[in-house]
Amino acid sequence: MDGHYEAAAGFSGGFRLVALALVMVRIRLMRTGKRKQPSFRVVVADQRSPRDGRFVEEIGVYNPLTNPSQIRIEEDKALGWLSKGAQPSAGVVALLKRSGIWQKHKLAKKTAGKAS
Repeated sequence: MDGHYEAAAGFSGGFRLVALALVMVRIRLMRTGKRKQPSFRVVVADQRSPRDGRFVEEIGVYNPLTNPSQIRIEEDKALGWLSKGAQPSAGVVALLKRSGIWQKHKLAKKTAGKAS
């Protein structure tokens, strides 16, 4: 287990092991709306939190009931989280592809790979 030592407050002359947890972050849909009238928020959340639970940041909304479906995702926030390693769910990948953000992410990833 990775960790580091730091001096414990109020404990003279001793050290304690502090674990550094790597948190897997996902971009996923959070359901809102009434029964039989779904709408979704696109959120960045810890993978261990429940579907409608705590989240880190809201980056967009998706309303499947309108014709055509309303997809509004903040591109700079989405690309920022994807570049940091956030894993999108299957539904979010489909939304990112429809909005054109997924292609920009793949292009940026490809150019970054060639630059290094």
